[in-house]
Amino acid sequence: MNALIIVDLQNDFLPGGALAVSHGDEVIPVANNLQRRFNLLLATQDWHPPNHGSFATNHPGKRPGDRIMLDGIEQILWPVHCVQNTRGADFAPSFDTSRIAHVFHKGIDPLIDSYSTFFDNAHRRRTGLGEYLKERSINDIYLLGLALDYCVKYSVLDARHLGFNTHIILDGCRGIGLDSGDLDRAIDEMKRAGAILLQSHDLSLSGKNG
Repeated sequence: MNALIIVDLQNDFLPGGALAVSHGDEVIPVANNLQRRFNLLLATQDWHPPNHGSFATNHPGKRPGDRIMLDGIEQILWPVHCVQNTRGADFAPSFDTSRIAHVFHKGIDPLIDSYSTFFDNAHRRRTGLGEYLKERSINDIYLLGLALDYCVKYSVLDARHLGFNTHIILDGCRGIGLDSGDLDRAIDEMKRAGAILLQSHDLSLSGKNG
């Protein structure tokens, strides 16, 4: 059986949100339309406490985009976003969550960020996603969501490291592009890790997956 993993379709990452991804709302119809192609649907949420160390406001004199050392690893500072139990952390209203089997939270430790849906950025804490998939003998996973050059990319790299056959649905992703060329570099890095890049119509032509 295959699984579709839908990454961080949350209000704060959509246009008008605290950390808006340009055209991020365009991935929601792709996510909704593909759901019927999979038997297992999973989703993730950034789920930060208010004192999270990735927030620039928690470091006097720092601004979003600055880089610091946080608990021993480099950290990009971001605007306050996806704070637990706030509207910004909620899924987008137009995102159909009725068939989501489980939601995995990440970024819950204030001392370290967690881009990947599998681990925090230092691989100290697991989200439980890898174990969940392996317990169900799932080897093939498909990912889409926000943002391509951060949470999607690091999820893909960790999935490949864990041995999953990993597919990225590119038209179901949008990126931040903090630095010029970030999106192209992310795609290249995922390809070199052995991930398979495809478009949603490639799945729609092949019948149900899983």
